Amino acid sequence: MVKVEFLGPIGKKPIEADVSNLNELASLLAGDEALGAWLDKCAVAVNDEIVSSRDRALKDGDKIALLPPVCGG
Repeated sequence: MVKVEFLGPIGKKPIEADVSNLNELASLLAGDEALGAWLDKCAVAVNDEIVSSRDRALKDGDKIALLPPVCGG
């Protein structure tokens, strides 16, 4: 199981998921209509490291964070 956190304005509570890579996680999350709008806009971190490939393998205990874009100044 991996833990998935949704940061900032996404407004979802953390979940646990039984997935083996980020592609599987993306497919799982796409089923949630509220999250679907965020998936293509967010950066993704695995264990606090930004990743760019959805092919990234996951293992039990990994922490995934969806990081929405922010603006500020």
